[in-house]
Amino acid sequence: MKSKPNYYIVALILLTFFVISFMTNVIGPLSPEFIKDFKLSDLLAGVLPFAFFIAYGVMSIPTSMLVQKYNEKKIMVAAFIVAFVGSLLLAAQPNYLTTILSLFLIGCGMAMLQVVINPLLRVAGGAENYAFTSVLAQLIFGGASFISPLVYSYMVLNLQHKSGGIVSVLQPMVPAGMPWISLYWLFTIISLLMFVIILVSRFPKVELQSDEKAGPWKTHVDLFKKPVVIAYFIALFCYVGTEQGVSYWMSEFLHRYHQIDPQTKGADAVAYFWGLMMIGGILGLILLKLIDSRKLLVLFTIPAIILLSFALFGSAKISLYAFPAIGFFMSVMYPIIFSLALSSVDKDHGSFAGILVTGIIGGAVVQILIGGLGNLVGLRAGMMFLYITFGYMLSIGFWAKPLITNQTVFDKKDKA
Repeated sequence: MKSKPNYYIVALILLTFFVISFMTNVIGPLSPEFIKDFKLSDLLAGVLPFAFFIAYGVMSIPTSMLVQKYNEKKIMVAAFIVAFVGSLLLAAQPNYLTTILSLFLIGCGMAMLQVVINPLLRVAGGAENYAFTSVLAQLIFGGASFISPLVYSYMVLNLQHKSGGIVSVLQPMVPAGMPWISLYWLFTIISLLMFVIILVSRFPKVELQSDEKAGPWKTHVDLFKKPVVIAYFIALFCYVGTEQGVSYWMSEFLHRYHQIDPQTKGADAVAYFWGLMMIGGILGLILLKLIDSRKLLVLFTIPAIILLSFALFGSAKISLYAFPAIGFFMSVMYPIIFSLALSSVDKDHGSFAGILVTGIIGGAVVQILIGGLGNLVGLRAGMMFLYITFGYMLSIGFWAKPLITNQTVFDKKDKA
């Protein structure tokens, strides 16, 4: 018997996806502001996304265990308390050290939410609808990533002109010459609102199947002894490192090499990167019904590598268009790699998923590497490290051997 979907909780989860993306992917457009206002080298600038994404490595597996001891509502409430504290810290005391601590705390909150909401979405929306609701969640996630840099531009421009509305409320709390701080006041308000909404909401009981539950530490250690697990952990590490490597550094690159204003056109470029990723994801859904996912991964990764070359070595106009276009071709990489990974082992999928989510620390480590290389040989040469991460993802299309492949319309015809 099919359970009746809890549309309120589904809507709340989709709102949570929006908030996670909105608070996460504005870090890229802000990188030139961090560098300018805190007088940072590329290496020190790379520490900021490191602080955010290393939180996934710290929190993902412990949260997957804690959620089985406490309920989903308590974990989500705790997550938004942590995000609230992190946002308020940076908004009230903006300096380099508080920014590091703030981004780490916000990252911890977002990691806790990511672990909780996927299984909760399956229960609230019904297992039979999970494919649809999970795709919808990803589209909303992409939409928020597109919107957040535009909100940043709006806040900065309107603070300068002292417009009305929320801008006039935030004006007295924003330091002169640092209008981007208004975003963290906005995040503080959003975190508080989400805390209240979740606190008063009634949650369904989540019953995980035995294979979906996170096992003890021994299970995780045993999984890490398998070469295929390590290979896909590196794959997720490379994906998030590449995604953030492009989105975090593109605005600073455009500003440094082509004198493009980071508060307007630079922020727009980051927004279009996420917007095109969302559009590419919709096309990817269609193409996955027509072609093997490994072939699709190869077909999308090669143009992404070519576009990276145009972005790094082209003129200002070419670079301004090539950077966002990379997002379109990166759109299928995360879902394909994740699904290939889970399809490559026959048990302990819950624990394996926790290990894969921990691979999000690639967003931390790769930024440190790009920043360090940027200090030594320049930002353009530093960003060439992304050829290595793209190359690894390209290789997956050739060596992946999933136990179950994605079904296409042609497979159905063959079986008819």
